[in-house]
Amino acid sequence: MNRRDLLRRIAIITGSSVVGYELFLTGSKTVSKPKARFTDSNIALLDEVGETIIPATTTPGAKAIKIGEFMKLMVTDCYLETEQAAFMQGIIDLELSCKKMHGKSFMHCNVREREDFLLTLEKEAKSLNSVRRVFNKTVNVIESIVQKDDPSEFHGLPVHYYTMMKQLTLLGFFTSETGMTETLRHISVPGKYDGELPYVEGERAWAEY
Repeated sequence: MNRRDLLRRIAIITGSSVVGYELFLTGSKTVSKPKARFTDSNIALLDEVGETIIPATTTPGAKAIKIGEFMKLMVTDCYLETEQAAFMQGIIDLELSCKKMHGKSFMHCNVREREDFLLTLEKEAKSLNSVRRVFNKTVNVIESIVQKDDPSEFHGLPVHYYTMMKQLTLLGFFTSETGMTETLRHISVPGKYDGELPYVEGERAWAEY
């Protein structure tokens, strides 16, 4: 599975194109001045969110690849200023929503409570992202009609913060050495092509490298 195919699959799973995918593919950095300032507590929280999305089973989970640090890198290097702001506000909103639902912070919730909470965010994200698509289409129409000197006059709505976190978790994990060699199936030495290789349902997918 190459990077483009992975991005396409993540977009299908999350219902939105992957934020920052252009710079991720080219290996470039955003020209926007980084606004995000991550604390150690932020990183620890993102590690636990990622671990809830991809938990350790017989194979390592997202926390094993330091997914919080990966999110920090992607947000500061590949997100626009508005996207960075939305992500950082999302960290605050996540904690507030969790306390409202469970009466305690995400870090103090047990596994079941975390799973239930993220399922609630998943539904919330799908609803908001549907509204976002309609709004952004309207913005695109306005931009095509109105002649403006300032290209930043109109802004589309960013995706829900949980969508960003889930996208980054999937992207970081399945492009990591751990994800490709211990979760996806991997052969370190190239072998011959076999177009009739049998497949058993439930087997792990093959890594590209």
